[in-house]
Amino acid sequence: MINHYKLNLQPAEDVVDSVSSSDEVSESAPLANDEAEDEDEDDDDDEEDDDEDDDDDEDEAEDQFDVLRKECAQTKDCSHYVHHYQSCVERVTKEMEEEDYATKDYKEDCVEEFFHLQHCINECAAPKLFSKLK
Repeated sequence: MINHYKLNLQPAEDVVDSVSSSDEVSESAPLANDEAEDEDEDDDDDEEDDDEDDDDDEDEAEDQFDVLRKECAQTKDCSHYVHHYQSCVERVTKEMEEEDYATKDYKEDCVEEFFHLQHCINECAAPKLFSKLK
């Protein structure tokens, strides 16, 4: 799975808006009274679990690899790749706003630029990581 790291880069607009949420699905399917009561009890348990998970998230330390990646994205070595990725995102976003975008045979994406940027960042951050770990 590709993870888009927070580099203050604007990703291309999300094209898939038609996915229905679980709330919409549950509203459309009526439940019997017994099932509805069971669902309410399960929801209460889920809320308690969510509160416990929130407390755990606050205690966790920030991932050192993410910190190193942010630093490396701002280095001179990777600035070239950041620039190319940002300009590609701008081109694609502008192209998506055109009226005939849906009918175009070729639609540019920024996959190549993204992978070049990630490679540069990883090459910079990986050697520094083990000195930061305890």
